[in-house]
Formats: sequence, structure tokens, C-alpha cells
Amino acid sequence: MGFPKDFLWGGATAANQCEGAYSEGGKGLSTADVMTAAAHGVPREITDEVVEGKYYPSHNAVNHYHHFKEDIALFAEMGFKSYRMSIAWSRIFPNGDELAPNEEGLKHYDEVFDTCLQYGIEPVVTLSHFETPLGLLKYGSWENREVIQFFLRYSETVFNRYKGKVKYWLTFNEINVMSTKPWMAAGVHSDDEQVRMTAAYHQFLASAKAVQLAHKIDPENKVGMMYNGHLAYPASSDPDDIQRTNEFMHKMLFYSDVQCRGYYPAYKLKEFEREGIVLPIQDGDLEELKNGKVDFLSFSYYMTHVVGKNSPLVFTGLNGVKTGYTNPHLKMSDWGWAINPSGLRHLLNLLYDRYQIPLMIVENGLGADDKVEEDGSIRDSYRIDYLRDHLQEMKNAIDLDGIPVMGYTMWGPIDIIAASTGEMRKRYGFIYVDVDDQGNGTFKRIKKDSFTWYKNVIATNGEDLN
Repeated sequence: MGFPKDFLWGGATAANQCEGAYSEGGKGLSTADVMTAAAHGVPREITDEVVEGKYYPSHNAVNHYHHFKEDIALFAEMGFKSYRMSIAWSRIFPNGDELAPNEEGLKHYDEVFDTCLQYGIEPVVTLSHFETPLGLLKYGSWENREVIQFFLRYSETVFNRYKGKVKYWLTFNEINVMSTKPWMAAGVHSDDEQVRMTAAYHQFLASAKAVQLAHKIDPENKVGMMYNGHLAYPASSDPDDIQRTNEFMHKMLFYSDVQCRGYYPAYKLKEFEREGIVLPIQDGDLEELKNGKVDFLSFSYYMTHVVGKNSPLVFTGLNGVKTGYTNPHLKMSDWGWAINPSGLRHLLNLLYDRYQIPLMIVENGLGADDKVEEDGSIRDSYRIDYLRDHLQEMKNAIDLDGIPVMGYTMWGPIDIIAASTGEMRKRYGFIYVDVDDQGNGTFKRIKKDSFTWYKNVIATNGEDLN
């Protein structure tokens, strides 16, 4: 029993949160490049363009673009079997709609993948991770069906270019973020549900077509979806609280229903009927969704929610999901996220029972304000405790429940910009990066105590979590 012998241990990043070099190598602007950092209780701001005097954390991030060889060597030292990362779409097609790709961008990722493979690290690559090319906003971004073709041109380009180097792909990162932070998900800045659902429909079609294209280009390709692992408990045994929780979970799970089952569930179609939402369905679309089902389901898991009869079902702004309820049985992280290891086992069971396809945990970690001691060490025992407890629950799901889990890529193995706040001080990594919330520092990489711990976890294939 225990973890499979070919289990994909590793870590995960996103280009806009780690690469920096936002205007180098022919790269165009993305939606992430016009998001400021949160500061003193003020949430992140979206600007129409890069405004002089404002700080945009993606512009420098942790300079992984220039440090990737050093960083991947550190991942290899930990024993990584996989590295989940993203390609910045606007490095390949700077405005999103060009006919020909940017060769300098393609060459950069050739070098990244070659470095991974040199160490025996399997790349797991996300095509679109919260960084739609800003140039596509002139079309209305994902609200416009034409963007599907731009995405497919990009997908075909990278599937062909990296054939034999990459075989694990994810189409859209946390696609259900369309219902919570549509700007991140799709460059859509609207609280209108018709707009959000139109954009989601176009992403579903784009994903389904990309899955089929990937399989055609290389039958070895495996393409997954990526679900933002929202899981909610009812606030009480009040039937109204339970019903509201079901409705909340439907808001989240319908995305994976479409991508894993190949069709819209009846409950969502009824909701559209009640709310007057009309999908822009064209001839052949429903067959595309059916034929483009994903091969596996990947997801992030950080916390659980409590939902009651007063919880909203439409979420606005960039501050995440606020249900109006908290769980008195759980401890909270420094950023107010409920820490619930057993919820990971619960979610693994829920997703496998629902879809019966392999699962992969591609984000799980603890954001904390790490301190460098006088001797230069970073003693992050709290991160070790958090990860140990979650890995134990994953192991329970495999051993006791029979859930087929492909791999686990911790978020993020090196400190990167936090997506929720744009901060650096909300650190996740096994590797500390000397840079502050304003992008100042030496960018020196320093191993934390958790680095050695995770190295041992991988070396023992999860048998020794202590």
C-alpha cells in the first residue's frame, strides 16, 4: 500500500507569479501585468494599462525567467519527479492574435523543459494560468467566440513544438474562478452572470477542442482540467443551510461536470432557464464538448468553507469567496484561510465518486510570513506540520478509500507572488527568495527547513512524513 511507485511528487508555479521579465524576450502584456499589489488593507487594483508610479508585482516577481536553471536544480535536489508550471501565452503570441508565434518565447520554454528533463523531472504544463494576453481585450476577451481560435492557434503551436518533451497538459487553471474572479480567469471585468457564463462556455469549447488537438498531435499526451478545490460544509443541520450548501457546490462543480462528463448538467440548465441566461450554442458545439472530455482532473486545495442560508451565490471583486460564515472547529492561517487537512480526503472522494477518472493535486500549501533568523536559517516548522497533515490525508484516501491519485505538486516550492494579494510576504516555498513586497532585494535563494523535510518525503515515496 502507500503511494504508487511512479507517483509524481513535485511543486507548482505560475508564470505570472514567478517569471518576471514581463517585457523581455518579445513578451506582450497579460491581464496579470496590469494588476497592482494589495497594500494596507486595500485590495488589488486592475488598471487599463501599465501606469507609471504604480507597482505591478508580476513585472519582476522572483525573476524565475533568468533563474530557472538554478531553481530547477534546487527542485531536482529535493528529488522532484514533476514540475507543474505554466507557459505565458503572451510570450508565444504577444497580443494573442498574431498569425506567427514569437520564436524567442518558444526557445525560452525549450530551455526550461530541457532543463527539467535533464534532471528527470516531468513537466506538467498549464496553457492558461490567469494571464490572458491583454491584446485580446479589444475583442471582448473570452466573451467573444473568436478568442477560441486564437487559443487553439497557441495550443497547436506549443503541442507541436514541445512534442516529446511535455506529455501532461492542463487547459485552464482553476476554471471555476470564472464565478469568483473572472478577471483572473478570463480577462472579463463583469459581475453580470450572462457575461461570465458566455466566457465560461467559450473556455469549455476551447478546452474540448484543445484536448482533441493534443491527442491528435501526440497520442501520448494526457490533458487534464484544473478545478479550484472549493469544498463547503453546511453551517448547521437546518435544511435551508444544507440546500444553500448544495447550491454553492453546484456553482463550483458544474465546471468540472462539463469538462469531465462532456455536457452541461441538468441543474445548471435549469438555473439558466430561471435566470434568463442563454448560451451561444452553435451547430456541432455539443459534440465538441462530448468528444473533448479531459483525461484526468487536477485541482488545488487550500481550505474549506462554511455555507448557510444567508451565503451569497454570486461573488464579486478580487477578495475571494466570502460566505459570511466561519468554522469554529478549525484553525486559521495568517491570511484567514481555514486549515482543514481532512477536507482534502473528503474532496478526493467527492471528485472520484463523481467522475471516476484519475486525480492530481496540483496546488496545496501554506502562505505564511517567514522570518530569516540571524544565522540565515528559515525555521518553518508550521509549514512542515501543514503539509504533513495534508499528505497523510492524501495517503488515507489512497490506502483506505482506493482513490487513484497521480501526483502531488505543492504550491509553490519557491517563494512567488501571491495571486490573492500580489504580496511577497505571503510565502509558500521550500526555497526563500530575498525580495520584498515592493520588488526590492538580492533575489538570493535560501533553503528553508521544509526543503530537507520534503526531500526526505520524496526519497521515501511518502512513507516517512516525519
